[in-house]
Amino acid sequence: SGLKRVSYTMPVASAQVKSALLLAGLYASGKTVVVEPVHTRDHTERLLRLFRAGIAVSKKTKGAVISIRGKKELVSPGIIPVPGDISSAAFFIVLACLVPGSRIRIKNVSLNPSRMGIIGVLKRMNADIRISKLTAKRRSWEPSGDIVVRSGSLKGTVVKKREIPSLIDELPVLMVAACFAHGKTVLEGVGELRVKETDRIRSMTGNLKKMGAVIDIRATAGGENIVIRGGNGLDGASVKSFGDHRTAMSLAVAGLSARGRTRIDDVSCIDKSFPGFLRLLKEILVSQGA
Repeated sequence: SGLKRVSYTMPVASAQVKSALLLAGLYASGKTVVVEPVHTRDHTERLLRLFRAGIAVSKKTKGAVISIRGKKELVSPGIIPVPGDISSAAFFIVLACLVPGSRIRIKNVSLNPSRMGIIGVLKRMNADIRISKLTAKRRSWEPSGDIVVRSGSLKGTVVKKREIPSLIDELPVLMVAACFAHGKTVLEGVGELRVKETDRIRSMTGNLKKMGAVIDIRATAGGENIVIRGGNGLDGASVKSFGDHRTAMSLAVAGLSARGRTRIDDVSCIDKSFPGFLRLLKEILVSQGA
């Protein structure tokens, strides 16, 4: 049926909801407007601009107003270079931070500013991370480059609620890093983790506690906070992925960094976002002499 324009203010920041509305707006009559409460990843806006859609973005101190005019004919840009996903790279970044003597280079990763939260937080935790071979802005719709990581000693930090949208998918593996960091790490306003493929607060805290982590969940006026007291590392255990790809990959990182043997009940779910993850992981471990 024919779509008509809407003006929608999102009650909760969600790049997926925003993107769905913008794509629907391509086929609606008039101008569709989406208002987001805080900044979320902007891959969709960049891609629509690349196709010469009638899109406009007005960024505010908090959030943004995005509008798109429907019925405009799109123009193909031809070849579109698509860099690697930083959410997938995050597992190898954290693993390299934790395994002594590690050094890896992850090539051609998206360095979109709306997705760089994990890099900023890990650097704040004293991670040895360097960016190189940045693409020239004129050559790509998405900034990209290589990420070089060396192992080191991490320290605890506080991740504010406003930072969460830029690293929501990386929170499970960041929780693993926090277990090895000296001192206390606080992740504020992480309630959205409960409505992912599984309840990731439950899956990650339960599994990490089995491995000896000291974790508390605290309800506050701003939502739920996760408090992790790290520094003692983890011990191997039998853990469950709950059929969730990010939980499974995070537990693989935890198990490789832990003392003793870890068994994950189901890793087939990893193929949802990262087919070949375990094969690549083995190759990297062999190359590092682990």
